[in-house]
Amino acid sequence: MKPLDQIRVLDITYYLPGPFSTMRLAEMGADVVKIEPPEGDPAISMSGGAIHRANNRGKVIVHLDLKTPHGKEQLAERIKHSDVLLESFRPGVMERLGFGYEEVKAINPSIVYCSMTGYGSGSPLGNFGSHDLNYLALSGVLSQIQDSKGKPVIPKTTLADYAGGFAVSESILAALVLRFRKGEGSKIEVSITDTMAKFQGTNLEYLASGVSDHGIPEIDGSYVAYNIYETKDGRYIALAALELKFWTNFCEFAKRPDWQAMQFELAGSEVHQQIDLFFASLSWEEWLNISLETDFCLTPIMYPSELDQHPHWSSRGNLVSLKQ
Repeated sequence: MKPLDQIRVLDITYYLPGPFSTMRLAEMGADVVKIEPPEGDPAISMSGGAIHRANNRGKVIVHLDLKTPHGKEQLAERIKHSDVLLESFRPGVMERLGFGYEEVKAINPSIVYCSMTGYGSGSPLGNFGSHDLNYLALSGVLSQIQDSKGKPVIPKTTLADYAGGFAVSESILAALVLRFRKGEGSKIEVSITDTMAKFQGTNLEYLASGVSDHGIPEIDGSYVAYNIYETKDGRYIALAALELKFWTNFCEFAKRPDWQAMQFELAGSEVHQQIDLFFASLSWEEWLNISLETDFCLTPIMYPSELDQHPHWSSRGNLVSLKQ
């Protein structure tokens, strides 16, 4: 038995964030019905349908035209028997379709109704289109991901979309707990931009303390102990020996006791150049094997296609679900 067995979810979302969140609920046992327009989720036409396939496993997909009386009737019937409804239209769209919270509550008073938005219904940007890059930019997160020249770098995974998906599933679970306790449904809203801003909590505390506007100094790549190094074959390895015990282990492995007092030497310093040469003396695969036998926070930087080659993932047993 799974935690969400017999919980029925209506997913009226497209692309990635909403579908990812309800897929997580499906993985916990929920029965998820995804409502798509007659032509399907727009994500089907992107990247050969990969986005749609990756984020809609374990769901039943039903095609309804919600602008027609028949489509509205079919959705209303499903609402009667659902525990959760998730939608991600711009503010006001569900109301115009006749399925705002008050209308849905009249059909099913105990339903958990969740609206997933980019900026939030109360924002002056609430009715604007938006995507992952916009949420990263407006929340301040993108300013913390920079190249060596200080230019923000676009991540190759949609961090905000996934974070928003996690926040939605978390909020839905909390609302279900409330319903089980009090027998009441609820209306909740999750803004992806607000979610990403919460990722800045520590950074904002540093800013308020007058320390830095660029995040946590110890982990921003300024120091040799927490950095990325190139291997002999042009690949990369991540060293995160922040604590003294890990740095000591690293220095002992490298047979460089003279590095012991240089844990927080700046990148670009003489010791940094020495460590560069040290990592460049072996191949990526050799460092991968070393990382499995030593304890100084060393990990290979891997491509998705390589994950099943690492013992961590083979031991976890969940890569199959990632690949389906």
